[in-house]
Amino acid sequence: MTGPGESGSVPTGSAESAGAESTDGDGDAVVTTGAAAAVTPETPADVAALADRIAGEVEEVIVGKREAVEHVLVTVLARGHLLVEDVPGVGKTTLAKSVARSIDGSFKRVQFTPDLLPSDVTGVNVFNRRTDEFDFQPGPVFANVVLGDEINRAPPKTQSALLEAMEENQVTTDGTTRGLPDPFCVIATQNDVEPGQTYELPVAEVDRFTKKIRLGYPDAEEEAAILGRLSGDHPVDSVEPVATVADVRRARRIVGEIEASEAVREYVARLAVFTRRNARLGASPRGSLALLRASQARAALDGREYVIPDDVQAEAPTVLSHRIRTESGGTDGADVVDDALDRVRVE
Repeated sequence: MTGPGESGSVPTGSAESAGAESTDGDGDAVVTTGAAAAVTPETPADVAALADRIAGEVEEVIVGKREAVEHVLVTVLARGHLLVEDVPGVGKTTLAKSVARSIDGSFKRVQFTPDLLPSDVTGVNVFNRRTDEFDFQPGPVFANVVLGDEINRAPPKTQSALLEAMEENQVTTDGTTRGLPDPFCVIATQNDVEPGQTYELPVAEVDRFTKKIRLGYPDAEEEAAILGRLSGDHPVDSVEPVATVADVRRARRIVGEIEASEAVREYVARLAVFTRRNARLGASPRGSLALLRASQARAALDGREYVIPDDVQAEAPTVLSHRIRTESGGTDGADVVDDALDRVRVE
C-alpha cells in the first residue's frame, strides 16, 4: 500500500546468500548452506552467537551504539516492540532498516502525520469492479519490522490502529481478522523536541512497548566515522542477511524456554508492586511479563539457560520506566525504578 508515508520491502537477498532450505520439526525453513547456516539456533549459546552476528552486521552501519543494538535484539527476542524517543537525525530509521536487512526480513516505514488515518496503517478494503467484490489492500503494518516514524505526530485515533497489531499480532478490518508476519516488531520513534506539535501517546499504547530507549548524539570520533561512511553510498544498502526470519522464530522459542526460577519471578513481581505503591500509575502485569521476557532474552545474549537477578536489574530501567506516571504528572519513572532496584531485595 502506498500513500501517506513511505513503505517498501527490504530485498530478501540472493539465493546464494540465503542458502538452500529444508523444513525442521516445527515447520520452519532451516538454512543448510550460505552465510546463515552457522547461526541456526538450537541452544541459548547459539542464540548468543546469532545475536552477536546480527549486532556485528548492524554495527557496520550504526557507529558506537552497541548498547542500543542490544536493546533492539532483546526486544525482538522477547517478542516485543521498541519505542525510541530522541531528536531527529541520530539514525533511528537506519537502525530499524539495518536490523530488518540483517535477518532477511521485510521492512515498512510509516510516517505518522496529523492527517494519517487508521486504514493508512492497517489496510483497507477496495471495491474491485471486475469481480464485484472487495479486495483487501494490506497496509504497511504487514511486515517483519515496521518503523512508525514520529508516532506522536498522529492523533490518538490513528495511534490506536497499532493496539491490536502490537498485542495480538493480527489486524481486524471490516470484521475479518488477518495475521501479521512472524516475527513482527514495531520500532516507533517519538519526537520530543516539538511538544506543541505532537500528541501524547495513550497509556494503553505506551504499555505495549517492551522497551523505551534513547540513541543520543555520537561523540566527535564516532561522528567523524559516520561522515566517512556516508560520503558515498549509504552503508545500509550494503547490509547483508546473516540470519533468517526462521532463525529468529527458533531463537524466540529458545528464549521462551529459558528458566526463570520462582525467586526471580517473585522479584519481578515485587519490583512492579513497588512502582504501583510509589507512583500515581505503576507498571502493569503486562509490564511485569515484558520484564521477565526481556530478562530471558538478556540471559540468552550471555548464553545462559537460566535468568539471574542481574538480568532483571539490567532490563528494568528500559522496560518499566516509561510505564510509570509520577504524582506530579510526569511520565519519566526512571527515579521510581532506581528506588525499586535499590530497595527491593531478592529473596
